[in-house]
Amino acid sequence: MIEVERVMTVDQPLADVVGFLADFSNTEMWDPGTVACDRVGGGALSVGSEWRNVSEFRGRRTELRYRLVRFDPDHLTFVGENKTATSTDDLRFEDDGGRTRLTYRARVEFNGLARMATPLLKREFERIGDEVSERLPEALDRALGTPPPGGGRPQ
Repeated sequence: MIEVERVMTVDQPLADVVGFLADFSNTEMWDPGTVACDRVGGGALSVGSEWRNVSEFRGRRTELRYRLVRFDPDHLTFVGENKTATSTDDLRFEDDGGRTRLTYRARVEFNGLARMATPLLKREFERIGDEVSERLPEALDRALGTPPPGGGRPQ
């Protein structure tokens, strides 16, 4: 299993950040590997909502079906699966005086023969984590409004 964690503080209110990130189709704006992410079905976002996510990793495209498995005011968890891997995106939020402290943890567990590649891929996932910590605050600023100067960057 590979696990990557990044902590960042953004100059946006917690409820707005959670609302934006609860719609997993927004990963197109901040996840460097996501090529497309479309909601499956309709209705209000809730536990059980699903998305079809197409990602590119090391030059190859793969599709995972993600499901929202936890939807709390300060905690979101998405689990994506296909025959090769199970991917979990866990996001925790804390109010920081009108700003939001976000802890993003991505966990990937490969299945079958793909599991043997796990040690070789750790560095690549760390690089992706670094990109997420740069792109996610920028995506939130674009979607929710520009923060005041000097704020909203990775810690």
